[in-house]
Amino acid sequence: MKDINPIFEAIIEHIPAPSGSEDKYLQMLITSISSDNFKGRIATGRIYNGKISANQEVIHISREGTKNKYRLSSLMTFEGLERIDTLQAKAGDIVAIAGIPEVTIGETITDNFETEAMPLLSIEEPTVKMTFGVNTSPFAGKEGEFKTSRQIQERLKKAMEDDVALKVEETDKGWSVSGRGELHLAILIERLRREGYEFQVSRPQVIEKIIEDKLMTPFEKVFIEVPEEYSGVVMQKMGFRHGKLENMTSENGLVSMEFIIATKELFGYRSEFITDTKGLGVINTNFYEFASDNGSFFTREHGSLVVHEAGVTKLYGLTGIQDRGALFLGPGVLVYKGQVVGRNARLGDMSVNVCKEKQLSNMRSKGDGSAEHFNSPREMGLDDALEYIDDTELVEVTPKNIRMRKKSFS
Repeated sequence: MKDINPIFEAIIEHIPAPSGSEDKYLQMLITSISSDNFKGRIATGRIYNGKISANQEVIHISREGTKNKYRLSSLMTFEGLERIDTLQAKAGDIVAIAGIPEVTIGETITDNFETEAMPLLSIEEPTVKMTFGVNTSPFAGKEGEFKTSRQIQERLKKAMEDDVALKVEETDKGWSVSGRGELHLAILIERLRREGYEFQVSRPQVIEKIIEDKLMTPFEKVFIEVPEEYSGVVMQKMGFRHGKLENMTSENGLVSMEFIIATKELFGYRSEFITDTKGLGVINTNFYEFASDNGSFFTREHGSLVVHEAGVTKLYGLTGIQDRGALFLGPGVLVYKGQVVGRNARLGDMSVNVCKEKQLSNMRSKGDGSAEHFNSPREMGLDDALEYIDDTELVEVTPKNIRMRKKSFS
């Protein structure tokens, strides 16, 4: 297959053509929202019936059924990935409109007050939240272009306008940002980081509810596909996290499994899964339901190696502590007191001196020159860092670096 023409041909063959009529009143269902610095809030959707024109007066039917009249400031269609202005569109077209400030996903646009709203599209509720805050580490303000409270708050509000599944609330510690999962929030963090923002985030936490006087917690349905030789370790790890096996099939050496597991117990498993399956496994998750909290909780089995004093990491100091656990960085890296540089092989944190240098003297021994081997450190990306930290730690996010540190430097 040299190109994707077969996919286009399959779409034409198998997907039915639009069934709407241009002669009926306008019915357009909004399916996505974005923002533009010049045009404001832009709503994209499909026209099921009728026609729509630039500068036309339309009626917005909200999720609550309220009907308000607006005049379109822009009507756009799509050419490839680009939006281009157009004068008119008809039933079957997918268009983007501007000029309706409060429009959101699932709502209807029409041109007649008597026209019924189309069936609402449901918006999944947030299940995971994190606290975003201004960077307070000793390296604060050195690597980011946008780092003030005002700049971060404005960007988070803009993100909330573009993504209706995202919720942002101001707190005394910063901003509580809620999303549909750990990956949803990680994508937002990475986007801000690439735009030049510098900030810090806390460990992800699940959003629990009280329903009929019972504490309810979100559960995920996990779909896993792995080579047969790795199925045992996957079942063992999911068992540790109280995952319930719903279905299991095997075909051509591949094992497919479905689990139901509490969202809070799934935190941190993706990186383990990649390691356990040598990168050959596939894992997908979907929100399943809110169910009674069984009280179980998977906790990290290791403490952290924490920097004792600020400086530049030295090979001698790193080599001396590498048998204490797994290191996350190599020599020649600037670090500060309280920064997490590795995973302790035991429970509890350990203070280490990674900036220690070998003392030179005039005395020489027979063993001099036979340096101890230094193991390659495990580099921690954003996803790895978010999965690793516990409630006493934070992830420092800058355009240049991802660091982990303790909340308290004492």
